[in-house]
Amino acid sequence: MYLIDTDTLFHNLGRDDLVIIDVRGAGAYTAHIPGAVHSTWHEYSDPNATARGLLDPDVARLEQRLQALGVNNSSDVVIYSNPFDNWGDEGRMFWMLQYLGHRKVKVLDGGWPKWTLEQRPYDHAPARPVPGAFRADVQPDVSVTKQELKQLLKQPQSNTVIVDARSVEEYAGKELDGLPRPGHIPSAVNVPWNAFLRQDATLKPLPVVREMFHALGVREQREVITYCLGGVRSAWVYFVLKLAGYEHVKNYPGSWWEWSRDFAAPAEKDMKLLAQVTRRAEESKESKAPS
Repeated sequence: MYLIDTDTLFHNLGRDDLVIIDVRGAGAYTAHIPGAVHSTWHEYSDPNATARGLLDPDVARLEQRLQALGVNNSSDVVIYSNPFDNWGDEGRMFWMLQYLGHRKVKVLDGGWPKWTLEQRPYDHAPARPVPGAFRADVQPDVSVTKQELKQLLKQPQSNTVIVDARSVEEYAGKELDGLPRPGHIPSAVNVPWNAFLRQDATLKPLPVVREMFHALGVREQREVITYCLGGVRSAWVYFVLKLAGYEHVKNYPGSWWEWSRDFAAPAEKDMKLLAQVTRRAEESKESKAPS
């Protein structure tokens, strides 16, 4: 439902109602899928917020940027990137479009790596789309704010699970430059965003994906809230959860960038896990050192 394969996209190239969005960096876009427009998640961030992941609250401005890409409410939108060279950026665009109420959005399975591996056609010249007329129908239920999450943590969470989509090192509490506090949101389970990818950049089979979530207590009947550092990796996990059939999923766009700056927002470390990952990193470094 939310995933499209390279062969299907190839046979639909050139359709007037198809909008392909390349969410890689500007340098990578110099070679792109024919007809693809370029846009990154940064263009939709709140220009006045310290937390990088917060969406621009000016919905009209978001509409204008999507209209400039040729997006209409009736458009079939396909998003792609290079999953090995970003933070799940295609998931972030997918989540944002769902938040804005677009109902026909898919992610290209395997993205740019699979497209080029199959030697499919590409263009160099930037696409010049006919402006669209997209109008947002904001769906607040797919997003959660810092205040809402703080209130949630004050109550029993029998029906809600919080998923931390960062690396195990970040989750455990590794110190990072630019952040006032390391650690994670209390009760959160760690599901690194890239754990769902295969070597060819495609997603693992959905039964495997569901088993991965179930092993951590992330069940379909529960509400799931995802977060990471800036709401990008967590948006990818949001996408994977929706693809796997989870209905009650929210992304926290402010994520740790915002949460760690509020010292009234609870945080915790996993010192045992941090010691383990630190030891493994040191052992790996020693094994690679010249003898």
